[in-house]
Amino acid sequence: MTDQLASPRGHVVLADADSETYSSLRRRAVSRAERYEIGRGLRKRVPRSALGDWQPPVGRPDPVQLIMESHVGRVDRLVPIRVSRMVASPYGFLRGTAIVMAEDVARLPATGITPVVCGDAHLGNFGFYASPERDLVIDLNDFDEAHPGAWEWDLRRLVASIWVAGRQNGASEDGCESAVASCVAAYRDEVRELADQPLLSRSYQRLDVDRLRESASDATLRAEIERATKRARKRTSDRALPRFTEELEDRRRIVEEPPLITRVAPAEADRIAAGLDDYLETLAPHWRRALGGYTLVDIAHKVVGVGSVGLRAYVALLEGSSPEDVVFLQLKQARRSVLARFVHGDSAWHAHQGQRVVEYQQALQTVSDPLLGWTTVDGRQYYVRQFRNMKGTIALDSIDAAALTDYAGVVGHLLAKGHARTSGASMIAGYAGSSDKLAVALCRFARAYADQTEADHQALVKAVARGLLPVQHEM
Repeated sequence: MTDQLASPRGHVVLADADSETYSSLRRRAVSRAERYEIGRGLRKRVPRSALGDWQPPVGRPDPVQLIMESHVGRVDRLVPIRVSRMVASPYGFLRGTAIVMAEDVARLPATGITPVVCGDAHLGNFGFYASPERDLVIDLNDFDEAHPGAWEWDLRRLVASIWVAGRQNGASEDGCESAVASCVAAYRDEVRELADQPLLSRSYQRLDVDRLRESASDATLRAEIERATKRARKRTSDRALPRFTEELEDRRRIVEEPPLITRVAPAEADRIAAGLDDYLETLAPHWRRALGGYTLVDIAHKVVGVGSVGLRAYVALLEGSSPEDVVFLQLKQARRSVLARFVHGDSAWHAHQGQRVVEYQQALQTVSDPLLGWTTVDGRQYYVRQFRNMKGTIALDSIDAAALTDYAGVVGHLLAKGHARTSGASMIAGYAGSSDKLAVALCRFARAYADQTEADHQALVKAVARGLLPVQHEM
């Protein structure tokens, strides 16, 4: 991967300033102090206060039109479900419209420091999952849009989502501001701390649930962490058997729940099975051998998320040496990141989008699912992961304003950790500094973009009322 430095308005050019991710060891070492000073110097070109600016530009693309364009290539019968999830609330709208925010933030002032970014770093895309050692950890957990890009893009999306979620939960504007300020301060402090650590040491930093619980100062958040972790620990493949499967003619199969879980035709199932055989070759040798001991029993299409609804997503049931020894795998269709064209135009950087998702997930997470891999089925590219891997999230509607402020600091810390693992930590730390100027600016942006999100959501509601987009409310 080559380091990049973008112009203040997002156009990316190659840069030699930050050399943390060069693959060659034969290069001149650029000290942390030098990189830190480069970051400080960027304030002259892009003042920190400029990161707070948001005004819809003349000629801003119509968000409803962008949503409609994003539906091209999706399964038509599932698009109404996606739309219904987005019209339900401004926060649901924000979750499903990474493409809209990418169009907006990519044209805003930026420092040009481009680590690997999540691309969809909203508040709901952090959560629990099991490490390979079966410890429960919390980290970023959605990487469909992951790509090298401006660190500000991730942080802007995160703080906007905090303000939108805060309003939805009934928090005051002061409460939303406190939560965003907590997030940005945690990001600033964490990236500074990690910038001073050896490069390899940064890659070992992780947040286990026990440490998360101990660090939470708010009693409501501690209680929600306890509830969420108990639920997550029950979300395993063996516990999913009674919920998702049934015995039929001496074999187990996945239960249909139309329109969210549906059977696939035998010919399609055969092609997916062949794709899973190819997927095995993308795993590390031990996990390839271990998973190769299982037998594919059944496959079904399963609707997931908000932004992903309508893309192909399958659940595969694999059985080991006994009926209780099972693994659920999930195949999710991967398309080009919404950030890609703002980084390198129409040129194709990634030959396989599933591989992109996997490799950038491994770059951003401290520990990742060992069964992450990729494959191609019917010309479409997929990434593959465990479906039931003790995954869980903090229920945002169950925490009050004080808990939101506490939790916002947690996700700010986690976002900084992910960015610092890949590139640019010293430069970001130099730019951010130690004052609250970055937080003040991003509070201003978050509030303004929350207003924009609510306006865009209303535009979608009106478009649905006019019959421009279909909806299908779920039971």
